Amino acid sequence: MEFEKRKAATLASLGSSDVDKSPKGSLDAPIVPLLSTINRHPSYYTTTAAATAADKRKKARGGTWLFISHDPADPDSVLSSLFPTADDVPNERDASELVFRFEPLIVAVECRDLSSAQALVSAAIACGFRESGITSASRRVIVAIRCSIRMEVPLGDAREVVVSREYVRFLVGVANEKMEANRRRTEKFHEALRRIWSSEGEADGAADGKTLSMSGNAESLKECEFESVACVESSEADATLDGDAKDGIYNSNKIILSSTGPTVHQDFSLSITPLKILGEPHEKLFLWGHSACTVDRRNREKLIIFGGFGGMGRHARRNDCLFLDPSSCTLETIAVRSAPSPRMGHTASLVGHQLFVIGGRTDPSNILSDVWVFNTTTNEWKLINCNGHVFPPRHRHSAAVLGSKIFVYGGVNNESIYSSCFVLDTSNLCWEELVVGGDQPCARHSHSMVSYGSKVFMFGGYDGEKALGDLYSFDIQAYAWRREKTLGKGPHARFSHSMFVYKQSIGIIGGCPVKQHLQDLSLLDLQLQGWKHVALNSVSRFLFVRTTVNVIGDDLVMIGGGAACYAFGTKFSEPMKINLLRLDSSSHSMPSSGNKHPCRQGEVTEETHGQCQGQGLQLKHAQSFGENSDLKFEEAIKMVGPQTSPMHWLLQVERTRAKLAKDLLKKFGWLDMGRKVNTSEDGMQIYFPVTEKFCVLYEKQDHRADVSEELNELCSSEQSVKSDVLLNQNPWSAALNLLKQSGATTLDDRIGEVKKVNRSPYVVMREAVAVLVKQKGLSEELLEQLPARWERLADIVVLPETSFKDPIWETIGEELWPVIAKVLNTRRLARKGYVAPTSTRDSTLKILFGDDGWVAHRENGILYSFDATKCMFSWGNLSEKLRMARLDCGGEVVVDLFAGIGYFVLPFLVRAQAKLVYACEWNPHAIEALRHNLQANSVNDRCVILEGDNRITAPKGVADRVCLGLLPSSEGSWVTAIRSLRKEGGMLHVHGNVKDSEESTWAEHVSRSMHEIAKSEGYPWEVVIEHVERVKWYAPHIRHVVLDVRCRHIQS
Repeated sequence: MEFEKRKAATLASLGSSDVDKSPKGSLDAPIVPLLSTINRHPSYYTTTAAATAADKRKKARGGTWLFISHDPADPDSVLSSLFPTADDVPNERDASELVFRFEPLIVAVECRDLSSAQALVSAAIACGFRESGITSASRRVIVAIRCSIRMEVPLGDAREVVVSREYVRFLVGVANEKMEANRRRTEKFHEALRRIWSSEGEADGAADGKTLSMSGNAESLKECEFESVACVESSEADATLDGDAKDGIYNSNKIILSSTGPTVHQDFSLSITPLKILGEPHEKLFLWGHSACTVDRRNREKLIIFGGFGGMGRHARRNDCLFLDPSSCTLETIAVRSAPSPRMGHTASLVGHQLFVIGGRTDPSNILSDVWVFNTTTNEWKLINCNGHVFPPRHRHSAAVLGSKIFVYGGVNNESIYSSCFVLDTSNLCWEELVVGGDQPCARHSHSMVSYGSKVFMFGGYDGEKALGDLYSFDIQAYAWRREKTLGKGPHARFSHSMFVYKQSIGIIGGCPVKQHLQDLSLLDLQLQGWKHVALNSVSRFLFVRTTVNVIGDDLVMIGGGAACYAFGTKFSEPMKINLLRLDSSSHSMPSSGNKHPCRQGEVTEETHGQCQGQGLQLKHAQSFGENSDLKFEEAIKMVGPQTSPMHWLLQVERTRAKLAKDLLKKFGWLDMGRKVNTSEDGMQIYFPVTEKFCVLYEKQDHRADVSEELNELCSSEQSVKSDVLLNQNPWSAALNLLKQSGATTLDDRIGEVKKVNRSPYVVMREAVAVLVKQKGLSEELLEQLPARWERLADIVVLPETSFKDPIWETIGEELWPVIAKVLNTRRLARKGYVAPTSTRDSTLKILFGDDGWVAHRENGILYSFDATKCMFSWGNLSEKLRMARLDCGGEVVVDLFAGIGYFVLPFLVRAQAKLVYACEWNPHAIEALRHNLQANSVNDRCVILEGDNRITAPKGVADRVCLGLLPSSEGSWVTAIRSLRKEGGMLHVHGNVKDSEESTWAEHVSRSMHEIAKSEGYPWEVVIEHVERVKWYAPHIRHVVLDVRCRHIQS
């Protein structure tokens, strides 16, 4: 009742006419609707609040406001306050500092309990208030809702303003933009609360006592410089972070697979044991964003720990190298020379006795792509130079080792989140960006990866908007991704978690958002593809965010982890270990390798009187399917529904007798041809799908007759069973007897993988469109205009310009295009047009189905975004873009005379590391895309966009390199290119479409022309063609060619 009393008193004071104690003296009007919505909810009320404000004040000794506004400020009003007339100047002025400030929304909310507080913080962070957090959790639970778009600029002191009027106008403009951004966030937050509470029936307090229920994006905690998590005060060491512990003690969970997630039971859990560190101070392990690998050192398994944020004394990024012996808890600092720079968010992968450290971040503006190797035998670091493809800088990526190769996926560089997959071959130190197939995962960072067998498994992460809960596997032989289908309630979406392999299972622990469902250990049985969850005792004292986990023996050793909360600083977890042996010894253990049931993906046996057949997982009522499952409900019912007998059967036979069994089953029609034959993991057992009729006969068959000699003879024969040996009298009975003697056994097949008849998308499209054409009474001859090929531009399927060319198609477009889009599995459909023959070379792509033409395409680690209906994009120039990216342009100034959306500008900046690029372009649509792409790839500070005709706008005498990427010819700008080069000369990259029989003639023409132009401009240059690059065939016998033309100053 104390909460209700405090709320009633506070709301009564809000309605009072008394002036409050704030400098403003009253409630900020712009946020009154938001506060009213919060205060109407039974679990919240606001204690203090402030809307956005731009102000100018004297800072010292408390200060006074000279100007304040909760609306976009008028620059003239600010100037009149700063620069008063002579009549308005006071006689005495103190030396107080004069400050221009912008402050965003700040709201303090008391919550009924921790659960309500966490839900509110999650919603606030999801709407952009990224510094929100729980500032108190003792007697009262207080949430602060705020963000980081504040601004504070000193202007001088009260006696003298040291900035100009123009600068003040600039500051007012910046503050007004921030105010608008804050307004949008506030409205988004207000609308989110109204929507969520309305859906719960709580918008007007109708559901008293309920707490806020969050879902989707609102449950995802976004990131600041470090993890911004909903934490409690560090003094509350025994308080849980999930809002469900009054005394800091958790109930245990039983290992189950349930549609409602882990159910609380008392009979099984795992305990966390802190490590009592000896040798070095244990504070050296107060880290997050570090790396840890298991090494064999003097016949003992130890952890080698590198980097991270935290450590002793002042928290900072580290480059310490530590050895930890988990058995003796001894910590040792390794004395090394020439260590890598301090960093966090890197990866460390052990290959043999060498530890490969890749990437990371030294500070917010310095993202790394370097590779360091630590020799665990000699304790020596070495920076290595890798060849092959360029590996772009990144941090928060993940890596996994298979053999001598390190597979790296994802990561982030400022605003760019990667979806590229790289592999580093440690045998030749060569990077390769893989071209992969299958179910391509989205771009992400803060995910986790492990290797098992010949696959790499990846779970979760953050895509820039929300936490992810998907599980993928990457087959290193097929170079293909696959989204895994799993059984059971999978782990909730999360990022900055940890992942490990223990025997035949993958484990997931920790991460953001910090909620109750992340305080357990989730395990995926890789044989049954089923999830189970184990409670962790005493988890409330730890924060498993950016923690490292390593399996040593049967112990899971956990080092570091923690978070930064703006209200009370940082929190680190102490080193600890969890003994996993109970997972095998308990009755809830994972299936052993001795289980005679076939271990196939997605399979699970039925519960019978509390026990599974064989040694499978114990189930809780009917089997459920988790977030990672792509199986439909109807399929789930078929798999593990209430029936007591299986829908399908298998015949298990030893491999040596599989040929005989197959021939017998086919001869008598017992082989179920509609399902697949499978093999056990060790390859020694074959599982044939059989009919129900066969099973009935097989169970009744009397097999007392000894036919072992005939059986051995048949099994050793290379011939099929075509004769009537042993089958003359009662053929089917003899066949069953042979199978019995061979040791074949029947098993139930719950999954029953049905063979699919593969039909091409074209066939499916033709059938679907034929139905529509028939319904509309149109001619079937129209079907000849269906395309047999199409392209994909990001997520848009682009049909050729020759398809659906009859105008009559447009009359049924509203019904036609959704059908085509569904068949081709796309949300957007377009038809290609020829590039417009205009000076700006506009695209004529037409969107047939979908919202708009804006696409995002990642190529060689570079993000290109553009409106495909207005800008062209050439796929055939990939090799040339890669070539430009591999150049060493460090310290160079580049001029691109035909920049477009950044085809070559971005490779020069992102990969070749050019000092500065001048981008000339006159297509306004391309310029819009170029600005966006420079920002998205975080290189906008090194590019100057020059709008208009390059013959007028291009700079003169500045360039070390000039790109002339216009087809069919850039000759109209050759003079401009020469004038752009420095007086010492430089390199020209001249593009052109050339007949294959006239390449040498064209090259001579280019060389001679450039020499004559240079001479006419007064440059005594030598002009030499250093390289001829044949990019692609543009048309029959017409090739796209690039000449590298070197212009050198001749010494007189």
